Amino acid sequence: MSQRKGAYAPEFRQQMVELVRAGRKPSELAKESGCHDTSISAWVRQANADELGGGRPDAPLTTAERQELAQLRRQLRQVTQERDILAKATAWFANKDSGIDKTSMR
Repeated sequence: MSQRKGAYAPEFRQQMVELVRAGRKPSELAKESGCHDTSISAWVRQANADELGGGRPDAPLTTAERQELAQLRRQLRQVTQERDILAKATAWFANKDSGIDKTSMR
């Protein structure tokens, strides 16, 4: 049975990062802890990115930047849906108004 993404506690991830930085290999930590070595390596890369910040264009996204990106994508999806609804409503009202006899409005 595989764990879902984000199933490991932040404290556990941080501990694995610290152990790797202290010289332990992700593969040996993976055997001891029961998680995958690629997960540990990814946590180390993300921790490094978080510490360096996103100053360079080729730098990986920090955790805060990833969260902001996810939030902005949700907002964009919502605004796009709202725009589409308004466009359909505008078209519907334009078609409805075109059926009105404008000569009787004088």
